[in-house]
Amino acid sequence: MKNAVKVLIIISFVLYTGSLGFSQEKLKLTLEKSVELALKQNPQHLATAQRVDAARSGVREAVSAFFPSLNGQGQRTLNEKVMELEFPSMIPGEPPQRVEIDFTRDYQFSLALSMPLYTGGLLVAGYKQADYNLKSSQQQLRQSRQSTVFNTKQAFFGILLAEHFVEVAQESVKDAEDFYENVKIQYEVGMASQFDLLRSEVRLANLQPQLIKAKNNLEIAKLNLKTILGLDLSTEIETEGKLEYIPSEIDLEECITKALSNRPELKQLSFQKMIAGEGLKMARASGLPSVAVSGQYNFWADQFNFKDDTWQNYYSLNLVLSIPVFNGLSSSAKAAKSKAAIRELELTQEGLIEMLKFEVMQAVLKIKEAEQSLLSQGKNVEQAQESLRIAELNYNEGLVTILDVQQAQTALAQAKTNYSQALYDYAVARAELDKATGVDKNE
Repeated sequence: MKNAVKVLIIISFVLYTGSLGFSQEKLKLTLEKSVELALKQNPQHLATAQRVDAARSGVREAVSAFFPSLNGQGQRTLNEKVMELEFPSMIPGEPPQRVEIDFTRDYQFSLALSMPLYTGGLLVAGYKQADYNLKSSQQQLRQSRQSTVFNTKQAFFGILLAEHFVEVAQESVKDAEDFYENVKIQYEVGMASQFDLLRSEVRLANLQPQLIKAKNNLEIAKLNLKTILGLDLSTEIETEGKLEYIPSEIDLEECITKALSNRPELKQLSFQKMIAGEGLKMARASGLPSVAVSGQYNFWADQFNFKDDTWQNYYSLNLVLSIPVFNGLSSSAKAAKSKAAIRELELTQEGLIEMLKFEVMQAVLKIKEAEQSLLSQGKNVEQAQESLRIAELNYNEGLVTILDVQQAQTALAQAKTNYSQALYDYAVARAELDKATGVDKNE
């Protein structure tokens, strides 16, 4: 029995540790998978999608205004004061007779029908306004999608850059450790001074905080990506990818043309102008006559039962013409307001076009800047590596001081940092150009 209990305990422990290990397994993310998760889970993007659903419901609401409306109503009279009529007496000398007459019924049920026939274009303008609002919301969703994709790419590239910085910091610490051991050996045999030994030890100690900071920045970059992806911040993630330079030809005029035809902000502004235009039509329609059909069907009785002859009914069908005579100049004020909104949107559109051109040109310039930096820093890394090798050899021969070696080490670390930064700048600039031209390869 004791052996069986022990076996159960061991099995439970194995299952628990196995499940614990599985729950702590890292989530591996590629750039494509990160973008996919962001579009599915980013709260801000999902909130924008809800606006599209709300706008779609607004279209259905506008369509419903074209259909007849039918409303039922029931009424129970709880208390009333009946009418008294006074009749002169037919007998001379007698006082007049008073008679109470109840013209109301204690129970009343009615059905009211209303159907618009002509509204001066008010309902049509309302429907078009709702439809344009839906299309504007869809463009807003496209804009949110492109922003989410760009933010995801930038955060993903930020992790790759932070990983490069950690590697550079680790290599710097490793070089400093190796050089310290070399100086220590030479000091022990009398070939290096105590100053050189202390100097190399100080440099090694000064590089440790830089490594700690690089690792901390890497964790912050991961938290940023997890926030964008809508992941729990405690989730362990591991990125798969690398920063690389893929040269390509860029036609500035072609990019500007794409931006002016694809950017959702510009299309959204066009739909907003159309909404304002329909608002102007609605303002004018509010001053025009309207025609509608209304009807009412009623049941009433003094007692709530279903015996014969208890309930009476009557109905009416009416053609209603409504002519606005004076509304305090409300229609003209609404029309002026709509005209001002249209003019405001036109001016905003002009400014937006120039801003879009600027964004495209800025992205292209950043790409060219990153390309030039990559070419120069790539050669600089090779030269810095060779300079460090020569400096270390010359130090062993006593031809240079320890300061020369440390300067060479610093120059190599800086060259690697600059090269990694240039790779990141190039990748982000390419993503900015995609966003600036309104091209989403994931759509």
